[in-house]
Amino acid sequence: MNKSVKPEFDQYAKEYTDLHRASIRTSGEDPAYFAAYKAEYMASWLGVDARAKSLSILDFGCGVGNTIAHLRKAFPGASLYGADLSGESIRLASESHAREATFRTIENARLPHDDASFDLVMAACVFHHIPPAERAHWMSEIRRVLKPGGHVFIFEHNMLNPLTLKTVRDCPFDEDAILLPRSELLDLTQHAEFENVRCRYIVFFPHLLGFLRPLEPVMGWIPFGAQYVVHGIADQVRV
Repeated sequence: MNKSVKPEFDQYAKEYTDLHRASIRTSGEDPAYFAAYKAEYMASWLGVDARAKSLSILDFGCGVGNTIAHLRKAFPGASLYGADLSGESIRLASESHAREATFRTIENARLPHDDASFDLVMAACVFHHIPPAERAHWMSEIRRVLKPGGHVFIFEHNMLNPLTLKTVRDCPFDEDAILLPRSELLDLTQHAEFENVRCRYIVFFPHLLGFLRPLEPVMGWIPFGAQYVVHGIADQVRV
């Protein structure tokens, strides 16, 4: 998401899914599992009513659009949008998912949407690619495009999980990654004037231990999940 250089992900766009699959092979899962996990997590958090509503949802840092089909399944009535700095990724996403979502390239350090446009914004493992000095700016941009009462879900890698650290080291497109501790992401969300900010750890068990996954909803306080998610609500109208 660096605003001063050519997007690094342009060079990885065509092989992104294969590279991602290779980097997570120790989990025993495909990238689709993690995309579906996040979409279902948000839908479960928001409840049955959210699934039925005509929400407007933005996938910030959508890449080649691999989460879109899972968002459509979790939120069948939603209007879906994707935004990314990588023009090549947006081109491929538009080719693959044109009927499911609208995609736009991020330019001039600003999300290409009006104020208060969305009910929900998600960012799945995006912030560790944003230089630390620019993270507050992009969190503020997310806040800007959310409607009052809108929700943000920021998913990030857990620095305390050794398998997660190995995955990041092995992944070519994570060469620039600077992982965020939980405390930093909580601070960013709170300073952007989100309310009811909460954090939970997620993705505890690899495929081999999949039979234990029904326990995960009550394990969110344990700091050993492969990832964590910060959730906040844009409660107030800015003046």
